[in-house]
Amino acid sequence: MTSTSQRATPLPPDERRAALVASTLSLVLAEGPDVSTRQIAQAAGVAEGTIFRVFTTKDELVNAAVASAFDSSPLLDELEAVDRTAPLDVRLVAAVEILQRRTARIFRVVDAIGLKALEAGRNHQNLSEESALIRQALTDLIEPARDRLRLEPREAARRLQLLTIACTHPRLVENDPVAASEIVSMLLDGVRLRPGAPEPLP
Repeated sequence: MTSTSQRATPLPPDERRAALVASTLSLVLAEGPDVSTRQIAQAAGVAEGTIFRVFTTKDELVNAAVASAFDSSPLLDELEAVDRTAPLDVRLVAAVEILQRRTARIFRVVDAIGLKALEAGRNHQNLSEESALIRQALTDLIEPARDRLRLEPREAARRLQLLTIACTHPRLVENDPVAASEIVSMLLDGVRLRPGAPEPLP
């Protein structure tokens, strides 16, 4: 159980809400959904009563914390920040690492909460809409290399998205996810050995 001996500096309402949501999500991932408001308050460094000035019930706070794991805004911001001047493979490795962190976090939430997590995610944002936004962000990263690809950037982005999920999903990879650099190599180069290519991995 996380504890804090000092109370946090008072925050503006939006920041206080975000801090409570973040602390609750960390606790839920560590201990499951049955965390107490006392635990949450200690983790956030606030008085227990502060929670109920922001959220009506503990369930409302837990639901908000779970839904935050599905929020694609931070991921899209990270993808937007990838250096467009870097080589294509470097750009895509950075993008895959971002996607892998989010994929792992979402499945940790699903393991901790179960179907309730998926319901919270669906309520937060239409999942097909979210997938389209992520695909467009990947397309934007690939677009500058259009003349060196046999696929349209959007189709290359779709395949990268699918590869990343398949190679990161804990149920599929048996807790041994494929490295981001290998996922990008599979997309750009395939797995067939070619003359002059490096020795295959063991």
